[in-house]
Amino acid sequence: MSTAEARGVFHRARGRTLDAFPSGKEREWKGPFYFIQGADPQFGLMKAWSTGECDSGGDEWGQETRLTEQAVRAVNRLNPKPKFFVLCGDLVHAMPGMPWRKEQTEDLQRVLRDVDSEIPLVFVSGNHDVGNVPTPETIEEFQQTWGDDYFSFWVGGVLFLVLNSQFLYDASRCPALKQAQDQWLDQQLSIAGQRKCQHAIVFQHIPLFLESIDEDDDYFNLSKPVRKEMVDKLSKAGAVSAGNSSGGNSRRCLSSAYSSS
Repeated sequence: MSTAEARGVFHRARGRTLDAFPSGKEREWKGPFYFIQGADPQFGLMKAWSTGECDSGGDEWGQETRLTEQAVRAVNRLNPKPKFFVLCGDLVHAMPGMPWRKEQTEDLQRVLRDVDSEIPLVFVSGNHDVGNVPTPETIEEFQQTWGDDYFSFWVGGVLFLVLNSQFLYDASRCPALKQAQDQWLDQQLSIAGQRKCQHAIVFQHIPLFLESIDEDDDYFNLSKPVRKEMVDKLSKAGAVSAGNSSGGNSRRCLSSAYSSS
């Protein structure tokens, strides 16, 4: 157990759920609430971007550290408190196996330890976390560091689903893992329908689309066939999808949202 876990800040997802929210107490709608969505703290990006070496890990991340500390202080001042703070991927810039990845991760965890212990953190995997083409080894590393790469949890009658969107981008090196997530998602959406949850919200790093479901394929969205399959699947369950909304060398995108209504 890490120091952060011992202090109760990092409630790592295990067994495809998040123990910060006991499902038995959270399945009933209790009225409006809010949460904070962020993305791409990506320690190491700014130095890599400024030098034009965008594929490297970047050997400095002081600016990212200061900005993340600023964000943490802002979140902690909110009143009433948000139900949780979700980070939608690209937690650090160094890809799996790249230099400075361990140091970037340790510094990010150190900063995030200052998040109010009453505001659980929710971690979503991005391409810099598991690789553009993930492998069983990179998924295992993420799980050991941050928790499950896909999972669900209930808060106030709302079902939240966290997906590993790299499986939807390129799962050629881990097809069995993608199949497992696909089956799990189908089960979760069936549960959402059976239990008539107030809302279902999906978090993922790569958005389904930036502006239109019919837009051209791009580095920053999912391919049309995958996009349309997911839209059909999620809209039938009345789900809303929120992708990352950051810039830089990460997957720059707008939050994509839709519903069946």
